[in-house]
Amino acid sequence: MTFPEPVHDIVQALLDSYHQVGGINHVDETRLPSMESIDNLLSDLKSLVFPGFYKTLQVVDEATLPYATAEHLFRAAKGLMREIQRAIWYSHCKESPHHWGAEVQEQARTVAFDLLKAIPNIRRQIQEDVQAILDGDPAAQSAAEVILAYPGVEAILVYRLAHLLYEAQVPLIPRMMSEIIHRKTGIDIHPGAQIGRRFYIDHGTGIVIGETCIIGDEVKLYQGVTLGALAVRKNEQAKKRHPTIEDRVTIYAGATILGGETVIGKHSTVGGNCWITASVPPYSIIQNRPQEPIIMPRDALIIDYQI
Repeated sequence: MTFPEPVHDIVQALLDSYHQVGGINHVDETRLPSMESIDNLLSDLKSLVFPGFYKTLQVVDEATLPYATAEHLFRAAKGLMREIQRAIWYSHCKESPHHWGAEVQEQARTVAFDLLKAIPNIRRQIQEDVQAILDGDPAAQSAAEVILAYPGVEAILVYRLAHLLYEAQVPLIPRMMSEIIHRKTGIDIHPGAQIGRRFYIDHGTGIVIGETCIIGDEVKLYQGVTLGALAVRKNEQAKKRHPTIEDRVTIYAGATILGGETVIGKHSTVGGNCWITASVPPYSIIQNRPQEPIIMPRDALIIDYQI
């Protein structure tokens, strides 16, 4: 097959760019973790946490449950070990692969099985998260509805899985997992955040939770909430940059809370569209009081002045 002459020029220009523009190429023999593989891996992990809810081709009953569980477990174990090994290899070992080969394989295996062994405990945590929504949302009719139709539950589950890998210092993969669910739900939870029991996300779109954020038990967040840094400076990477939200705090839609020293005291309520950069004591109610809307009669004369 021959190409038109301009194609050769374009290929050469791209090759020249690959040599001249560094940092965004990956053209060596080491393989990066794959977003597609991580997405498939999450499907198997979610099926282990919520058997019978995700990608089931047949009814899961007591007779078929052991076989379905084993299938998802073996596939998840294989995928975890492969992708974790790639991540560790790329981040730490590509300069001396022969020295690190066996050690990387063993580390990947250990981390993968530590995560799989933690799934029964993750199930207990997620059951509490689901129950918190059932207890707090009058529109929630059943656990099945919450699991199937509330994006916050899926985002919390992926966070709890990714957080374990983050704590195990696995490169790349925790952020890849959080980004997959971010694209799907609009909820962006950094895997480094520390989140307590009975976490409640309602609606969820636009929520952002930063890396060093600490969230206590029985906290409720509504759509558009940002728990972020007061300033974005690279030299503050090792500092606590995001707020602390104590137990039983409710934060309504559109609120923004910034700063590593900012603490929202327990049992507080933060109203919609509030902007907070300083700590508030327990049992506070923070409200944003905008100007009263001006209601004009339907037939009123409106003159639009342009300056």
